[in-house]
Amino acid sequence: MHERLERSMKYLALLSQQFPTQQAVFTEIINLQAILNLPKGTEHFMSDLHGEYEAFMHILNNCSGVVREHVDEVFEDTLTEAEKADLCTLIYYPHEKLALVRAARQDSPTWTKQTLSRLIAVTRRLSSRYTRSKVRKAIPHDFAYIIDELLHTHPDENNYRVRYHERILDSILETGSTEDFISSLAELIKVLAVDHIHLVGDIFDRGGGAAKIIDRLMACKHQRTDIQWGNHDLLWMGAAAGEEACVVSVLRNNLRYGNYEILENDYGISLRGLVAFADRTYRAGERITPLMKAVNVLLFKLEGQIIQRHPEFDMEDRLLLGKIDREAGTVEIDGVTWPLVTRDFPTLDPEHPYELTPEERRIVEKLVAEFQGSDHLRRHVDFLYRNGSMYLRRNGNLLFHGCVPMNEDGTFASMNCEGTWRSGRDYLDFCDGIARRAWRDGDREALDWLWYLWIGFRSPASGRHVKTFERSYIEDTSTWKEPMDPYFTLTHEVSACDAVMREFDIAPETGHIINGHTPVKTASGEKPIRADGKLLVIDGGFCSAYHPKTGIAGYTLISSSRGMRLKAHEAFKSVEEALVHNADIKSETDHFAQATHRIMVSDTDTGEEIREQIGDLRLLLDAYRTGALPERA
Repeated sequence: MHERLERSMKYLALLSQQFPTQQAVFTEIINLQAILNLPKGTEHFMSDLHGEYEAFMHILNNCSGVVREHVDEVFEDTLTEAEKADLCTLIYYPHEKLALVRAARQDSPTWTKQTLSRLIAVTRRLSSRYTRSKVRKAIPHDFAYIIDELLHTHPDENNYRVRYHERILDSILETGSTEDFISSLAELIKVLAVDHIHLVGDIFDRGGGAAKIIDRLMACKHQRTDIQWGNHDLLWMGAAAGEEACVVSVLRNNLRYGNYEILENDYGISLRGLVAFADRTYRAGERITPLMKAVNVLLFKLEGQIIQRHPEFDMEDRLLLGKIDREAGTVEIDGVTWPLVTRDFPTLDPEHPYELTPEERRIVEKLVAEFQGSDHLRRHVDFLYRNGSMYLRRNGNLLFHGCVPMNEDGTFASMNCEGTWRSGRDYLDFCDGIARRAWRDGDREALDWLWYLWIGFRSPASGRHVKTFERSYIEDTSTWKEPMDPYFTLTHEVSACDAVMREFDIAPETGHIINGHTPVKTASGEKPIRADGKLLVIDGGFCSAYHPKTGIAGYTLISSSRGMRLKAHEAFKSVEEALVHNADIKSETDHFAQATHRIMVSDTDTGEEIREQIGDLRLLLDAYRTGALPERA
């Protein structure tokens, strides 16, 4: 008891440095109590961006259509559809739109003052949902005082404040700061429209803009962002940590999609040594290029080494290099012999199929050094670790990228984790911890696990039997089928979703599971809202390669004070199309889980945190009043 009291007093002494007097404590308690009675901030959930930078940026700029909704409400009867579209495009792309306005000689003082007034009206509407303190922190620094004044200008008896407001606008024009000011207002509108961004995995691979996406997220200082790691994110995390099979897998993925730019330009990773090795070692003129031949063999050798080190991964069926008959040009899989599309395996030793040749070893070591030595990549992976996790429990929702591995009977599947069998939430906690250990310590065991999290059947980020070998070397597509974890079929039913939510202490009556990972084939009639609204699969195919399958170009799930809705986006054409023709991304909205009453901050996890802060402040106030702690002058 004495030790607990002593620890409590040490904590209160630290808290007193921030709130040194009773008056400071009173003020903060009043402020926090007021925040509890504001509407909850808007949360946006997206998944599987897969490097589609332009589409992501447009959705970030238009806030998944929320900006247009506010413009429609503010100017419902006062602006035409064309005028509202013009204003929205200006908010999305202020510098580019202003350049077009100037080129058309439409930037008259009248147009500028009118536009500024409209932007202020939209900003004022959005800022009403937050404390003045929070809005001030979000205002771009250069115009903080001016914007704060304009947002809180109201008519008075003699219209002094209105004339003051008008004089500010005149001064902006006179000083030539119009473009910077408009850009600052546009940025503030976008920050206030979305309070919190959840990315439910797979920022990397397929598209070439993942590095730009993370740079943009790192620059969003006034929007909270969290990431639930997808298998492609974990793959890059493993590569940056120096795991060899992850390095080669990253190369293979990006070479398949022609994304040399992210490797060489964004992260400074040179492929010259690998390309030269491939050209002098493998034959050209076949369906598979020498470079892909070299990468495939390196990958299957390195993966084979991990599989042999870890029988608990249960992946011996992937040890296929040793089952190749080079003379016959075939491979045996599960007792069936299949023809291969190439017999060109010059570095394969039938007696030791998973050993690298000395030259292959030098190539791999050089590539690992390139990945580990990339400062830009290291900063990005640091960001993924700081802001990411295997799963997140937030405001009664459970977010994770892939699955919680299950057995056919609906029980949670167990995995041998360094000698201890784990399942359900305990297993995902282990996966989170070992991924962090791989980055922190770089030990062989943890690095091997990072590779397994990328590709393993019982990985919560993967959950499928991946057939990379068959897809590389066998023409018959029947061998390409990749069985999925039972989770993906069981969770079409309410009972399985309820079991998953209970495992993570989420109330099934009100909670939702939010996943990505498996593209929803909308064109074939699949639905993203499943199990009576308990499971939301929001991988709608941001990646352009998936558009024919999904029939759309991505989802955004929006959770606001009025409930939840899902927006299905059409494909983004181009920034130029958006600027010249005001061509916004069109979205279909599916409203569900509508709130019966306005959801306030007090109803959220943030509200719970605030109530805990208020409790601590009341203890500090008691300590001041009883003399247990002295007030600071």
